[in-house]
Amino acid sequence: MGTPLNPDEFYEKLKAQLYDTAIWPSEYLYKFIIKTDNHKIAILEALFNNMGAVIHTTESKNGKYTSISVNILMRNPDAVIEKYKEVAEKVEGVISL
Repeated sequence: MGTPLNPDEFYEKLKAQLYDTAIWPSEYLYKFIIKTDNHKIAILEALFNNMGAVIHTTESKNGKYTSISVNILMRNPDAVIEKYKEVAEKVEGVISL
């Protein structure tokens, strides 16, 4: 088992993987999970507003959690990472997959 990466190391590794696996600009699929809260869901959706994103939300069977998938055209891996950071900063308790 390896040592968990700090956020900066994680994002650098993700950036390298994104450059290696796609031609940019490229469609990117974000996946998030949050406790079901209409206010938090609205904040997350607003972060992708006016960007041409296709957003799908699915509540868990018992309604406690909501998964949110965002399919969007991103210009480069830096833009992908910046959006992850923005979501983490503005949506409390979000889990990015």
